[in-house]
Amino acid sequence: MVGIENDYSVNVVEKLNVLLANYQIHYQNLRGLHWNIKGKNFFELHVKFEEYYADAQMKIDTIAERILTLGAVPLHTFNDYVALSKISIGKDINKDVTSVKLVVSGLEVLLVLEREILQISSEASDEGTNAMMSDFIAEQEKTVWMLHSWLA
Repeated sequence: MVGIENDYSVNVVEKLNVLLANYQIHYQNLRGLHWNIKGKNFFELHVKFEEYYADAQMKIDTIAERILTLGAVPLHTFNDYVALSKISIGKDINKDVTSVKLVVSGLEVLLVLEREILQISSEASDEGTNAMMSDFIAEQEKTVWMLHSWLA
């Protein structure tokens, strides 16, 4: 569709759909943390989690549109997301440290998936996917560093 070899396209779309599923779970975790956070860090984390879920929502849309650009269909059911996600589902979490650790662990899963896609997209000269993964990785590495600093 966009001049990328079909065998590659099928492989990268599969990986992008796994990334999409993981982002959806990460996004839902962030929404739950935003809604349910309690304690002395409420004001700081309530705003921060909203910032993170807004960013995740934009990335979800970007991933889905890249899948469409490559001529495939993005996954769009929660059953698919739960089945493919490697991110732990956060339930009934409202403490600050536990919340931040859940966000960090989710980002670390996303980084592993994104680096795998980056490698494949680089080998296939897929600059669109490559640039998207590079941007995601650079931003998330900084966020993970900041969150680890907060936890220290």
